[in-house]
Amino acid sequence: MYTFRCVQVFRALPRSYEAQHFGKQLVRSSSSSAANYRAVRRARSKNEFFAKLSIVVEELDESLFWLEMLIFTEILSETRLSSLIDEGHQLLKIVAKARNNTGTS
Repeated sequence: MYTFRCVQVFRALPRSYEAQHFGKQLVRSSSSSAANYRAVRRARSKNEFFAKLSIVVEELDESLFWLEMLIFTEILSETRLSSLIDEGHQLLKIVAKARNNTGTS
């Protein structure tokens, strides 16, 4: 659902270069987090599980960065993105906690 909502944000962006650049980066990072989470479920070892979850954490964090950039550059309002940012933070906490609980470092 998070990735789908990020795509919806992209579709609603103005056609300015900055908005399209930030939006495309948002779609890339949010879809990468979803694809890598899917790969986590097929991990063949604890180390692979940890590595894939680490990518998911990085991509979720990057998605949050692009959402924040849309706000900081005043392309979209914080009010418009607050629930999506909150969802991203919640997902990030869950995945980071799962990664930390693998016992691998």
